[in-house]
Amino acid sequence: MAEGDVFARLRLIRTAQIGPVGYRQLIARFGSAAKALDALPELVQRSGGRRFIAAPAAIIEAEIERVARLGARHLFVDDEGYPGLLAELDNAPPVITLRGDSALLQRRSVAMVGARNASAAGCRMAQTIAQGLGQNAIVVVSGLARGIDAAAHRGALATGTIGVIAGGIDIVYPPEHAELQERTAGEGLLIAEMPPGTEPRARHFPYRNRIIAGLSAGTVVVEAVPKSGSLITARLAGEAGREVMAIPGSPLDPRSRGCNQLIREGATLVQDASEIAELIAPLDHRVQPAPMASPQFDFVSDAGDAERRAVHELLGPNFASVDDLVRMSGLPTAQVQMVLLEYELAGRLERGAGARVRLTG
Repeated sequence: MAEGDVFARLRLIRTAQIGPVGYRQLIARFGSAAKALDALPELVQRSGGRRFIAAPAAIIEAEIERVARLGARHLFVDDEGYPGLLAELDNAPPVITLRGDSALLQRRSVAMVGARNASAAGCRMAQTIAQGLGQNAIVVVSGLARGIDAAAHRGALATGTIGVIAGGIDIVYPPEHAELQERTAGEGLLIAEMPPGTEPRARHFPYRNRIIAGLSAGTVVVEAVPKSGSLITARLAGEAGREVMAIPGSPLDPRSRGCNQLIREGATLVQDASEIAELIAPLDHRVQPAPMASPQFDFVSDAGDAERRAVHELLGPNFASVDDLVRMSGLPTAQVQMVLLEYELAGRLERGAGARVRLTG
């Protein structure tokens, strides 16, 4: 990719109000990031948005320089080598920053997540299973958090592990995992979606969790309390059509309730690495990436006032599926997409999981 194209794509991605879906629709509509940036002021104005301001060029130049200085690199969603399973997500990150062995992205992988305040037995179980997965040539993906995540990474360092962090590629969190994060980058692979220098915030962790689930053929939950981030990762894995697995535990331990709940709701009970390897085998053919692996969107075409009114009447504060909007409006998918894109750029639309949208203003 030419240097100018990298700059334009990164500037488009880092511009406020442009999310993963909008980014790819803009590329599909205008053919390049540079042309999309030129068209954005008019698109924002159409839906009553305020004056459009692209991400400052100096910030993008500083990011490119910082990433290079760290020995990292950007990988865009339509680059050859972008992981095929992750690209299947409708909200796959348009760009990820990599530091380490990117060849691990071409191998089959399993996510392992669980409680931060994990028990000693749970950590031992996670590390043992991670070692077993490595012996089956399976990469272990986790979030470098305390407890189960850390144990899983340590168990897989010798055979292949990927750490996905919520902040920038140069930010260590939690602080006591500085050595583990550095080893993961040196012996495995470290991935960040946020720009360098970004401190992790609560809102960043669900985005990180979707990458953990999206990279992996399946997700294993070792210990988790109800309503935890680990269960969110498991839910995202299920929504993406991946295998969801859980280690059962004592009903007397609150840290087992999340896993037992998952099993009750249909997750597969697993006890060792061989069972996990057997369960994810049917997904092996989907691991390898293809050139331009980004999910394909219908061509996004212009919409007039009548089309905008038709879509607007169907939108509200509750989420509605894009398919329903197309069916009920009677409009071509491409025109509905364009109206939704205009609203998103104007800061008036929120996109939810499962291609669902709602008005926010």
